[in-house]
Amino acid sequence: MHIQKILFVFSLTFIVFKVNSQSVDLFAEKYNGQSSNIITATFKSTRVVNGQSIENVGTGIMDFRISHRFGAISQGSYNLFGLDQATMRIGLDYGITNRLMIGVGRSTYEKQYDGFLKYKIIQQQDGERYIPFGISYVASSIYKTLKDLSTSYVPYASDRFSFAHQILIASKINDFVSVQLTPTLVHYNLVENNTIPNDFKSIGISSRIRLSKRVNVTSEYFHRIDKLAGYYNPLSLGIDIETGGHVFQLHVSNSNGMTERTFINETTGSWAKGDLCFGFNITRAFTIKKPKELRGIKW
Repeated sequence: MHIQKILFVFSLTFIVFKVNSQSVDLFAEKYNGQSSNIITATFKSTRVVNGQSIENVGTGIMDFRISHRFGAISQGSYNLFGLDQATMRIGLDYGITNRLMIGVGRSTYEKQYDGFLKYKIIQQQDGERYIPFGISYVASSIYKTLKDLSTSYVPYASDRFSFAHQILIASKINDFVSVQLTPTLVHYNLVENNTIPNDFKSIGISSRIRLSKRVNVTSEYFHRIDKLAGYYNPLSLGIDIETGGHVFQLHVSNSNGMTERTFINETTGSWAKGDLCFGFNITRAFTIKKPKELRGIKW
């Protein structure tokens, strides 16, 4: 059996088994008197490494994010093992409600602009109304502004767009371990020739392992079901360090792209060849609008 079939079967089995373990209406708005607690901190940030996690920022919270990726370590001492070459992304994420979050960003890699929305469909809960996993939907758009080499074809503005649709299925198994599956579809408005499809499917597997109250180890891997020749599946390993309003994410990856089209489908580095890139994410949260229940309270 191909690995993609195994992953899809595993994800479906995970959902069916968990739902059947308790009789519960996942989409019910009323709890019928049953007590429940929303599970939080499945991951410590809204991103695992490059990919989205099931976490959202809170209502009225603005998350300022700087992501930095150096070049491949395999470049050797002449390029100071990749430190001479770097790309970055600056982003702003905002929580409209506790379930809905939006964000925008700009990457130096291919001079891309991106925007996304993330909505929590189901929230993991414990107590009498037990829901063992959460589900979120993410829709992203990416606009590539890097000028193409001179050709006879002048692209339309719409040709530079690509889009990603993702379902995030995550479970905080206990205080120390969380896992997430991320079925993904990336659509390119324009591809190089008619032998290349416009749609690319993949599935991501992410995890968080808690080492201490403020330190967690993360991993993120995307298996490409539809593949472009010359590119590799992205694998990233990292450490999250929480310090109050900041979260520092340090990681090593074979990808230095930071949008869904680039880090999932266009990773040129290979772990086997030593094409590893060091990178980090830094976030800082700001309260833009206080929730109604906190208005009038002096902070």
